[in-house]
Amino acid sequence: MKPKISLITLGVHDLKRAIQFYRDGLGLPEHETDSDEVAFFKMEGAWLSLFPRTSLAKDIGIADDSKGGFSGITLAHNVASQDAVDQVLEQAIAAGAELIKPAEKVFWGGYSGYFRDPEGHYWEVAYNPFMDLT
Repeated sequence: MKPKISLITLGVHDLKRAIQFYRDGLGLPEHETDSDEVAFFKMEGAWLSLFPRTSLAKDIGIADDSKGGFSGITLAHNVASQDAVDQVLEQAIAAGAELIKPAEKVFWGGYSGYFRDPEGHYWEVAYNPFMDLT
């Protein structure tokens, strides 16, 4: 696995308010997308993504329940191919991670899966054919 975090996704309760805060309040440059259900901000080193919290939990395949330990934050490691997604997930599992969602083609047109590290943090491993985040 390349030592890089490509994307940090914050699960937010009010997407419109969060976009205004990060774009208008903090001045982060928003990346244009065809969706009003997610926002991306290109930053130095990694991108910041805002996504409704319930949708983020649903994408992982878990309940949005703070008692269950979901912080509302995921880290993403983007790779250059679908095969690389499978390889990184296998490496993480071999190292002691728990496979949460096997890699699959996803609704936004990419390919991704999720694992949880031994401390309970959720990582998405993704191939995105529309945005080069590698």
